[in-house]
Amino acid sequence: MWSEYYFWGIWLSMAIFMEFWAMFLRGVLWHGPWWITHKSHHRPRQGYLEFNDIFSVFHALLAMFLIIYGFEARASTFSYSCAAAGFGMTSFGIAYFVVHDGFIHERLPVRFLSKFAYMRRLKNAHKVHHFRDHEHPFGLFLGEYELRWYRSRSKLKKLAAKSEL
Repeated sequence: MWSEYYFWGIWLSMAIFMEFWAMFLRGVLWHGPWWITHKSHHRPRQGYLEFNDIFSVFHALLAMFLIIYGFEARASTFSYSCAAAGFGMTSFGIAYFVVHDGFIHERLPVRFLSKFAYMRRLKNAHKVHHFRDHEHPFGLFLGEYELRWYRSRSKLKKLAAKSEL
């Protein structure tokens, strides 16, 4: 399993895919029909946990299922792929927890991350999201780029509207 190249490719691909999945969930569901659950994340926290943390629990259980199935099922490309996908989800989840919950929302002692310019830009982009509920960026690790893209589209729309007059 560990020596198969596709295993590592699936692991990395799933970790990257999870950023886009999180963008989709946050933009379409969490800031839409599931706002009742997610709004706890946009309010001052009461205690250590938020109702919003339920989303992480769901994804963690799914990743655990994929990993366990991958190890317990008959050895095959499919079972190895399931384990790799579970590890990719877990890798993203750990990174997300450390950066988002730990660094950005200061729920963990990881302030040393502010030494990195990229981390400071992520924190600033996420602040834009929090100060303007229901607005971009919805991504975390690509939040800075998502914010730039939406701002440039907004400027283009304004220029197009002016030229139509």
